[in-house]
Amino acid sequence: MLLQRRSGISHEASLQGVDMFGRSVGFLKFKAEIIDKKTGKMIPGIVFGRGQAVAALILLESEGELFVVLTEQARVPVGRFILELPAGMLDDDKGDVIGAAVREVEEETGIHLNLDELVNLTALLDPSTGCRMFPSPGGCDEELILFLYRGHVKKEVIEALQGQETGLRERGELIKVTVVPYKKLWRLTADAKVLASIALYEMAKREGLLPPPKNAPDLSAI
Repeated sequence: MLLQRRSGISHEASLQGVDMFGRSVGFLKFKAEIIDKKTGKMIPGIVFGRGQAVAALILLESEGELFVVLTEQARVPVGRFILELPAGMLDDDKGDVIGAAVREVEEETGIHLNLDELVNLTALLDPSTGCRMFPSPGGCDEELILFLYRGHVKKEVIEALQGQETGLRERGELIKVTVVPYKKLWRLTADAKVLASIALYEMAKREGLLPPPKNAPDLSAI
């Protein structure tokens, strides 16, 4: 398959592997022979394809202190448990990124959010970026869309969330909910989604680009 790019680069791609999620394509691995037409030089082109994904930074204010809701789960590639934002891939959502974010938050934390309660942080990026975050563009095509939720809750809600076991067990999702003070968040995890969301949130707040916080979330599932 020969593809032409506006940058004057062409390539032939050969599929090397496919991982299926039931009847749906999950991950792809392919190798591309990339040639810069101007210089005639070959550019490395081994790609892990996983497509779009969403994540949500959930900030809950309680008794004057700001908390963030995280998930903790084992991540085999790095061999450790990782504190992360609630996140997931776009499966059959037909590009409905907000709906996917709401679904992932509920599956992984038990919190139900309404569609209009989420702020798309990556949409605040310059249009030239595609308004997406690329976690590892050197080897993966993943496009990450980061959302923000802010709400006020009672202290009992924070306590009820702490340590909840969630996730879709039939898919091997063994997730524990962890709630930490926002002021400590940047030092508690090396998750790129967390660190990027902090940067976007803080800059958007500084520039006055964020709407007022919404009401308390629906925690009836907890």
